[in-house]
Amino acid sequence: MGPCRKLPTSAGADPVSVQDRVKAFTEFRQRMNERILSEDNQVVRRFFALDTQTYKDGALDLKTKELLGLVASMVLRCDDCISYHIAQCKEAGVNRDEFFEAFSVALVVGGSIVIPHLRRGVDFLDQLEGQGIHAVPEHKHD
Repeated sequence: MGPCRKLPTSAGADPVSVQDRVKAFTEFRQRMNERILSEDNQVVRRFFALDTQTYKDGALDLKTKELLGLVASMVLRCDDCISYHIAQCKEAGVNRDEFFEAFSVALVVGGSIVIPHLRRGVDFLDQLEGQGIHAVPEHKHD
């Protein structure tokens, strides 16, 4: 299955379990990033720094870059990355219509194998919107 894990769907989940899922996702990511960066490995550190720099405003704005990250994550079928970029897109002001246009690009590029990831992504988006939750409070990819 590779390094990306599958997140369980939460159809019909109560608000506490939604908050728990978002909290667990965010805490695990932060804890493991700190652990990984505590190692004395310049290649890893530089990659993380490159990732952070890539998503800053430039010729393309943050919102566009996050949408690109979302589409790439869907095509690569990484549910953790999809959830992360959905949260970042929400923070960047992406609206529902923009999300679904990005989802359609991912489907066209990735094909029908993207559909299960689309389902989980839309479920995560619904949870964020329904609960007013922000999974990632700041824009840092490292």
